[in-house]
Amino acid sequence: MTRMDASDIVVDDTWDDAESAAAISEAEPLLQPLDLLVWDAPNIDMTLSNVIGARPSPASRPRFDAVARWLVDGAGDRDVEGSVFTNVPPGAATGMRGWIEALRSFGYAVFAKPKLHHDDDVDLAMLEHIDERSRTHRLTRLVVASGDGRNFTGPLEAIARTGTEVVVLSFGEVAGYALESDLLTFVDLEDVPGAFTTPLDRVRLDALPVQGAWLRPTRSMREVAANTPGH
Repeated sequence: MTRMDASDIVVDDTWDDAESAAAISEAEPLLQPLDLLVWDAPNIDMTLSNVIGARPSPASRPRFDAVARWLVDGAGDRDVEGSVFTNVPPGAATGMRGWIEALRSFGYAVFAKPKLHHDDDVDLAMLEHIDERSRTHRLTRLVVASGDGRNFTGPLEAIARTGTEVVVLSFGEVAGYALESDLLTFVDLEDVPGAFTTPLDRVRLDALPVQGAWLRPTRSMREVAANTPGH
């Protein structure tokens, strides 16, 4: 497969041309409408750890069957597709096999990439998949589960300008790029019905009690000091 970078995914200036837009509009009815979910597993796992201040346990991890129901409920009669993108570090294949098979049983396709180097991420594979689906289907709703604004803000906003509803599914604490965008819709993962069996140990700034709330530290001061250069 030909490698792509984010600049290959961003919709070019012809999308702003009225003639080109009209041609695209005429072609779109020939394509099957699709609601597409792409899930950045490494990013969601990392940001969940940051949000709750601990390594996620089975009880604090999202339920993919509930996310699938939420996606289907919002799609109506349109086709739906969910894909999970993940890294497989050396020695982790055996431990991850059960999780991957569970995802497949819930209706998700899984893209697995070896994690051999620090920069072996799945972001570009996600963008490539979105680009491919935008050519074979009419993307009605695109849901991207990731808090990675650095790699996704530009491409997702470009797609939103074409008329696709683009939803960022993440946590409010780390998805500022979606909250601040006029083109993207943000949904907090904990607001997906049934996504978590118990409430997460977090304090949401968008849902504070009237009396206020404490936000506990996620690291101790001694840990911070021990990792400060010069100590």
